[in-house]
Parts: sequence; structure tokens; C-alpha cells
Amino acid sequence: MILDDLVAATTLRIKKEQKKLPLKKLKAQVSELAINRQFPFELALKQNRLGFICEIKQASPSKGKIVNHLDYLQIAKDYQAAGANAISVLTEPTYFHGSLDYLREVHKVVSLPLLRKDFTISRYMIYQAKAAGASAILLIVGILSDLQLKEYLSIADQLGLSAIVEAHNPAEIKRALIAKARIIGVNNRNLKDFTVDLTTSLHLRKLVPKNVLFVSESGIQTATDIANLKKAGVNAVLIGETMMRAKDKIAALEKLQGDDLDED
Repeated sequence: MILDDLVAATTLRIKKEQKKLPLKKLKAQVSELAINRQFPFELALKQNRLGFICEIKQASPSKGKIVNHLDYLQIAKDYQAAGANAISVLTEPTYFHGSLDYLREVHKVVSLPLLRKDFTISRYMIYQAKAAGASAILLIVGILSDLQLKEYLSIADQLGLSAIVEAHNPAEIKRALIAKARIIGVNNRNLKDFTVDLTTSLHLRKLVPKNVLFVSESGIQTATDIANLKKAGVNAVLIGETMMRAKDKIAALEKLQGDDLDED
């Protein structure tokens, strides 16, 4: 299963990175940074209209290389200009061609809150995210134990980071809620066979209390998709491939936002 491969690759990567910069030294760097207890990522999604988290990624396991040249700084600027609520930056290098450097550099050119999109399997990665300028991290229920979920959410809170806790089925939704997730993300892509079904979000939305932010991820392509998700009470959408393939990202996002722009 691809998720197992991703976890294995991430485990090896983090071991190498820890040798270069031990956790103790990383924590020392992070201790000098300001901590925003207002959690800007969450604030950005608590709007009257549907929130848009636009993603920067060059490739994916299911699609291969999406774009040949990744002008990530210009893309980030375009997303901000188009009115995105937040930006997701892929930092996984093996399967998504991402880099933590992308996150660091994007942080310098935009004011939007940033999500470090990676396969968080250790506390080290949470401190890395903070040091690189992230406002949020991704925690995937399917690759973490209940103890890890609780610990990682606690560390994120201490650092002023939000966390999208990603679930794929009712059992994982329950685990996310028990861990006291404030944001639950539902991935519409089945990581076993890569099929996409937007009704996954529509069904699972009913299991999440209204006071918990709900983010629908993957496979969102049209204004009709947006309308259906909005009608179901989804708070925000995370859009990657659709935005990355768009030549004019500002026009593409404005088209997806549609009538929502007139509701503020």
C-alpha cells in the first residue's frame, strides 16, 4: 500500500535529518520564535464563506509529475492575490517532489497561514514545521496511534500550530474526535487504489460536530463540487491538482469561489 511506502520513506528521511540537526538543537531554534495563541490557520477558516486551502505540489503518487517547472513562490503569490484563505505546501520529497525549503521560502513572500503537508510520524517534524514558518501540520489518523495523536496535538498546541487531523472512515473520525481535534480533514482519495469519491466527505461530515472545522481534501474540480460540499456544511476545501494544472491560477480560484465572493 502506498501509505506504507510513504511512511517508510519518511522514517528514513527524518532519521537522516535528525543526524544533521538533532532534536535538542531544533527545539532551541524554535524556542526563539514567537508563538501565536490565536491559531491563525483556524481563524482563516472560520469565515462566513467556504474556505480555500490551495496547494503547492509538483507531483503525486497517483498522477506522477503534475508540472515540469514548479515556480512555487509565484504560485504562492497568485494564491494570495486570488483570495485563498491558506496555502498547503508539500514538503515530502520522494513521492511529491516537495521540500521543506519551499515552505521556508513561501513563508517569506506571503502573509497567509501555511500548512506543512507531509506525513507527520514524529515530534521532530512538528518542530521542523514551526521552524520553517508553518501555521499548521497534517496528522493522518491511519498512520498514528491514539497516543501519538494526543501527543502530537499537544505539541502543536504548545507551539501555536493548528493540525488538520485526516480521517478516511467513521472509525478514524471517532478517533480524531476522541483526540480532541479542532480540524478534521477527510481525504476523498482512497489511498489503496487511488479512486476518488467526493461523497466520502458528504457522508462523513454528518459524524463531525459543527464546532469542529471540517476540511474536504482531494478530487475537487468544479464549482458544482464546491456547491455540493458547501451545502453539506463543509467549512473548507483543500485543492491541489486542479489548481496546479491551471495556467491562470487567479482566474481558476475565482471561478471555483463563484458566488461565495459576494457573501462577505
